[in-house]
Amino acid sequence: MLPLAMGWRNLLFDNYPVAPDLVDSHLPDGVDVDTFDGDAWLSVVPFTNVDVRPRGVPEGWGLPLPELNLRTYVTCDGEPGVYFFSLDAQGVLGVTGARLFHHLPYYYARISLDGVDGKVRFLSRRLHPGARPAQYEATYWPSGDAFRSVDDPLARFMVERYRFYTQAPDGSLMYTNVDHEPWTLYPASVEEETNTLFAANGFERPDTEPVRFYSPGLDVTASRCRRWD
Repeated sequence: MLPLAMGWRNLLFDNYPVAPDLVDSHLPDGVDVDTFDGDAWLSVVPFTNVDVRPRGVPEGWGLPLPELNLRTYVTCDGEPGVYFFSLDAQGVLGVTGARLFHHLPYYYARISLDGVDGKVRFLSRRLHPGARPAQYEATYWPSGDAFRSVDDPLARFMVERYRFYTQAPDGSLMYTNVDHEPWTLYPASVEEETNTLFAANGFERPDTEPVRFYSPGLDVTASRCRRWD
């Protein structure tokens, strides 16, 4: 698959500290839990992709792709990255392409994302045939002053990740590199009505206090998916 360019917009990072053993039991061989101050993290991340297109294609020629994912933070031979447990997305073509060429666990969902009075209203309902049901409804917004992710150790640990790992159908470990500028973040507030993502991925909902960030977004490029040797 060709390298991709896209924009990530209106993101919430809703981050829950959990025991490392809890996450480790859900990871493939060769991928290790990454921790911050002894905690592993599960992050719910709703946002919208804008203008997803092959790298080199002019802006404005791409496809929109609203998305919701559940992810954690890992290393492979010491190289930090992100591991996705699930990714729900609106576009059939985007879901199919990501499954075929990046081996990512994408699921087709009906998603709406609206901005009202500085707040983002996000609704997602998974419709993928044969998949576990998953539903998410929340409103989120920035609730403090902007800061640079690189100036906050925990934020930097979570969002300054430039690789994601996944597992191909034959069990081999794959990776994709991503490139972007450092994040601008805000503390976030969330009014959550429904969230069954944890249960859909075999987790109990964490009872820990979340750490929440909002970002208006940035532009991203992604490499081809490669086999980890």
